[in-house]
Amino acid sequence: MNGRLTFFRGEPSPSAEPIFAYPLRPSRTRVGRTDDNDVVLPDDAVSRSHCIFDVGAATLVMTDRSSNGTWVNGERSKRAVLVDGDVVRIGPFSARVELRPSEPVPPTEEAQPEARHEEIVDAVDGLVVAEASLVVVEGPGLGTRFRLRGARIGVGGPGSRVVLPDPSLVKDHLRIRLVNGRTMLEPGHGAVFVSGLRARELQPVFSGEDVQAGDTLFRIDWETRTDAPRAERFGEMVGESAMMRAAFGLLRRMAAHHAPVLLIGESGTGKELAARGLHDASPRASTRFVAVNCGAITASLFESELFGHEKGAFTGANERRDGAFQRADGGTLFLDEIGELPEEAQAKLLRALETGEVRRVGGAEPSFPDVRIVAATNRHLQEDVRDGRFRGDLFFRLAVLPVRLPALRERPEDIPAMATAIAHKIHAQMRITPEAMTALQGYAWPGNARELRNVLTRSFVLTGPLVEPSHLIFTPLDGQTQTESGLRAIDEAERTVVTDAMRRTSDNRTAAARLLGIPRSSLLYKLKRLGIE
Repeated sequence: MNGRLTFFRGEPSPSAEPIFAYPLRPSRTRVGRTDDNDVVLPDDAVSRSHCIFDVGAATLVMTDRSSNGTWVNGERSKRAVLVDGDVVRIGPFSARVELRPSEPVPPTEEAQPEARHEEIVDAVDGLVVAEASLVVVEGPGLGTRFRLRGARIGVGGPGSRVVLPDPSLVKDHLRIRLVNGRTMLEPGHGAVFVSGLRARELQPVFSGEDVQAGDTLFRIDWETRTDAPRAERFGEMVGESAMMRAAFGLLRRMAAHHAPVLLIGESGTGKELAARGLHDASPRASTRFVAVNCGAITASLFESELFGHEKGAFTGANERRDGAFQRADGGTLFLDEIGELPEEAQAKLLRALETGEVRRVGGAEPSFPDVRIVAATNRHLQEDVRDGRFRGDLFFRLAVLPVRLPALRERPEDIPAMATAIAHKIHAQMRITPEAMTALQGYAWPGNARELRNVLTRSFVLTGPLVEPSHLIFTPLDGQTQTESGLRAIDEAERTVVTDAMRRTSDNRTAAARLLGIPRSSLLYKLKRLGIE
């Protein structure tokens, strides 16, 4: 479900001019007076944290959190399921609910094809990418190297995707498939032998293993290189600083893969925008993006929310219900505030990620939904792992591709572009004077991009479309969580998990990689980077 809340001063009417509109997407929207909310309404009759709008797959629920009260269609309400056209009064303001359950959300990025020709093996010290090459070791074209790109590559004589200089080969003599950092050989129109045995069906080919086709003997090598991708924007996020262009480049490259991504950053740095951009830029863009706020789920309902339940599974389960995993099948599941999960829920999520198996509460039959996991946190998860508050093995599964979104105070050069884009979304005629822009750049922004949006929204509501320095009101925020200045702190948590996997498999690297759920090439790189012998 998606839609928007259109805000008015006073009651909405045909002649009333709306102040601004806020888009609703499957997530939680917090409304209140202070800038740690998603929507700020500047009036003393509005509580600091006034109410919450939770958008689910098919429902929009308002929960009042204030002492001042929230009214729905003229009646005071603590909790209400909202429908299209409902009016919610918050202090002197009203929000008209406009729902469009069947209307798709416009994509924020152009979808990319799947990048099966490469595997991202690490993203802590820059983007480390492994790419496959076919290397001729005996026969015609000795020493020739062919870079393999694509999901299924024909190899052989003229007309093949990769043409080898061997007249004994026919078109598509064999085919090479690249799957998640692994090489699979598929027999084609000619005889092919792997380590002396004829291949008659699809089978894996390991690095350094001999493949004979005609008079040619070749091997498949996976080589790693460090890349530094850059981009000017990503999804709805803009910025001109070097650190944001680097983050945008990482996100765009990661979008073409299926490995889990962990977004790390303070509250308000745009983690949900990054998650949605990852989905929109991925091969899964035509499928569903499902967001779950882990900090808003009680421990007793976690299984039902993520895995669904059968009718009668517990009190109140009046019908069979899909969980987030089933709803996101084929698409992206965004787990926001992942660090807030209680211990029991962590164990159940880990099992689902390890096995791919999801079972409804009260159900006997498992399902195996295909989802790409994107998680986000503003906590020091590596410290939580060290102190036993967060499972190290779950952290490892989630932090396959970590991306840090820097705080706004670290990149004041991004503020003009961001403020201009935000102002345009608030109102087409909104303008910021150069003096006001200087004042915005001189502020520390403990609430990051969310606070910037709210400061500009407050200015527009109180004084109109022209933003002067005197119109800017900054409210102090408490409880902002600081994140690491870099990603190196992930090392200690990774070292614990990798060392344990090696111990449990008696230092068998292939078995350890299988246990960790990563390609062997990724494990070898991590062992080297972490200094594990």
